[in-house]
Amino acid sequence: MLKEFKEFAVKGNAIDMAIGIIVGAAFSGIVNSLVADIIMPPLGLIMGHDFSNLFIVLKQGTAPGPYPSLADAKRAAAITFNYGLFINTIVNFFIVAFSMFLFITYARKLWVKAPPPSAPATKECVYCLSNVPAKATRCPHCTSKLD
Repeated sequence: MLKEFKEFAVKGNAIDMAIGIIVGAAFSGIVNSLVADIIMPPLGLIMGHDFSNLFIVLKQGTAPGPYPSLADAKRAAAITFNYGLFINTIVNFFIVAFSMFLFITYARKLWVKAPPPSAPATKECVYCLSNVPAKATRCPHCTSKLD
């Protein structure tokens, strides 16, 4: 069993998968910052709301509300329904999905080579200009000998 596990662990596929997970985790931090710091502030400005501070108080905390921000509600130990953070997460998902789509599309163009063109199935008779099978030695139309 240990030998089988060792063979699995050192196979290229397992190592490639591990590298992909590590790069994906690092990429997630970049995308989270992109969403939270770059995309959502202008979108919130256009919409008139900061999405990260959209919440509904389900139960008041130690200090009674209203709470001007989610951070204030959390400091007061209020129980909140954080739909603004959910919106941020959805935007984050679409950015990750779209960027992965672009990356995979580009990588396919780089790594997947087009198959070499196959030999033509027919050739043209130089005497009667008819199409004949490529392996033919005589033209079936004019019976001329083909090269």
